[in-house]
Formats: sequence, C-alpha cells, structure tokens
Amino acid sequence: MQIPVIFAQDTPEQKHPITDAMGNVFKVAAPVDHMICSGPGCLRLTTYLEAQDKVIAVDDMEKRETATDPRPYAMANPEFKALPLFGEFRGNDNLELIAALNPQPMVIFKTFTTMGLNPAELQQKTGIPVIALAYGDLSNYRNDLYQSLRTMGTVLGKSGRAEAVINFFESTIADLKRRVASVCQAQKATCYVGGIAFKGPHGFQSTEPTYPPFMFVQAKNVAYQPGKAYGALSHATIAKEKIIDWDPQVIFLDLSSIAFASEFNALIELKNDPAYGCLQAVRSGKVYGVMPYNWYAQNFGASLANAYYTGKILYPDQFSDICAEKKADEIFTFLVGAPVFEQIDRTFDGMVFDKVLE
Repeated sequence: MQIPVIFAQDTPEQKHPITDAMGNVFKVAAPVDHMICSGPGCLRLTTYLEAQDKVIAVDDMEKRETATDPRPYAMANPEFKALPLFGEFRGNDNLELIAALNPQPMVIFKTFTTMGLNPAELQQKTGIPVIALAYGDLSNYRNDLYQSLRTMGTVLGKSGRAEAVINFFESTIADLKRRVASVCQAQKATCYVGGIAFKGPHGFQSTEPTYPPFMFVQAKNVAYQPGKAYGALSHATIAKEKIIDWDPQVIFLDLSSIAFASEFNALIELKNDPAYGCLQAVRSGKVYGVMPYNWYAQNFGASLANAYYTGKILYPDQFSDICAEKKADEIFTFLVGAPVFEQIDRTFDGMVFDKVLE
C-alpha cells in the first residue's frame, strides 16, 4: 500500500515517516499551509501549537452564536467564525463541503475517530491524508495527549512549540503537586464537584471521580475510589442519597450547568432541593464556582486554572501567593494567546472562582 504524503515543514525530524493513533504511517515531505481539524478538541490542540493561521475551514461548533460558549481557544480566535464550513460538530464531516474548499486542505487531523466518518473512509473519499489523534487527558492518558501534540507539531512544523506546551503542562502539574506534598490526609477537607458537562449539560449529580484539578492537588474527593481502575472518561452520575451520605465539607460547581434550562441547573437544585439543603457545605456557604471542564472535549487550560483555585480553597496556606484569576490568565495567555478569564467570568455572571451560595 502506498504511504500517503503529508506536506509539512522541511525540518530534520520530519525526514522519517510518522505513525498516527490508529497505526497508519504517513510520509512527511513539504510545507503545510492549509489544514482542517475534525472532531472535539482538535482545533484546541492546533491553537496550543500556534498554528491557527493554517486552518482554512471549521465545523459548525465554531460558527454557533450562543450566549454561553466558554472555550478559551475560540474566545482568543474569533476569526474562526468567519472561516468556511466543512461539516457538523463531533466529526460529522461533509464530503461535498470539503471538496468545495479552495484552497484544498493538505491534511485533515481527526480526534475521537469513532465519531462521524471513519478516518480511512474520509481519506479514501477526499484523497486527503487523514491523521488520527488520541485526544488523551492530563491524568491517566497524558502520553496520548503528548503524542498527539508531537505528531501535529511534526506535520505542521511546530515541533519546538509542541515541546514547549508539553513542558508547560509538566511544570505546572509539578508545581501543583509540590505545593500539597506536605499536607497530610487527615488535615484535608472532603470535597465534591457537581454539574460537570458530558456531551451536553447535566445537573448536580454529574461528576468525575478522577476530576483532574482534584487529582493535581490530591484533594479528598468523596466520589473517588482508591484502587479502582478508571478509563479516560470517568464521568459518573451519583445517586442523590449517596451525595447526602458523603456530606462533603466543600463543594465545587462546574458552571456549565447553570447556563441551561432549569432541569440541568445544579445551582437551582442546590438552592431549592431540601435534601441538598442539609449538606454541610451548603449550610456553611462553602460552594464555589469553577470554569467548565468538558466543553467540546476537555479544556486543559481550565483544568489547570481550576486546580489552582481548588487548591487555594482547600489549602489556603499552600496557595497564599496565588491569585487564581491572574494565574488563569497566565495559563490562557500561554496556551491560546490571550487572557480570557474576564470574558469567561462575564459569561457566568461573575461566579467563576467565587462563592455561589451565601
């Protein structure tokens, strides 16, 4: 079988074939000036690599006009909305729209390959090399994320930037872990995060046992079971009775939940449900808003920023030098090129990194 040719910057590390997440081999040959990103989070990774100028079309997620859309990479790059459309969100690519693009993309990157068109079919029908990427995460599947960044970096002539992004993730996570290393388990308050989005909005019972901000600061997450094997997506819907039984001392609320209809609004649930009113965190006002974590795939910048905020709430002495809002903008500026925290905060009526119940 002939190896597809990927056009990329002619640098030494690109003289050898690359292998994508599905084991397909591609030959790197010449400069890539035009590309598209298919699937959740793919354009986010492209933005991290500072390769936005190579994107020639977007899926319909980027063109939606909604009151709530707190994706830092999109906020920092409003020009994405003006680009041509090549398909629907979640990898549902439109062959006719792709064929009509002028110029044609030299490569298509595709995340979450089980969504929409199969990469092999997409490549066969368009004649364009399609590179499959494992999106990964910053917890158990960090190597997948890093490999995807390196693969994209190689193809796009951004290998140096890919290593800088990886080093940024590693040093930031190391700083978070260093700060809490001396805190003994007995001193830690129990905590819970509710309202996490998962393919759409959810209420207070929606959580993640391996919520990365909690993992980074070694929080005592009541939903986490030590020794249990968790997959890349550890989303869970917890029974209300179980949450009442756990009775966490501190609650964090993923604010994606409050932007939607009342049946998904975790804040309304906490305010109006007598059962939740019995929780000690609700009674004491220790309920805090954090940025959305899952919004068209995991938002890695928000995860890191949320970790500094949750750390500051749970261990104030260890994070006394941190202003969570400024730290968030440092993270966003490095990853997406702009300080967008204030814009995100306005989206949620000033509740990000603040108490949401008094």
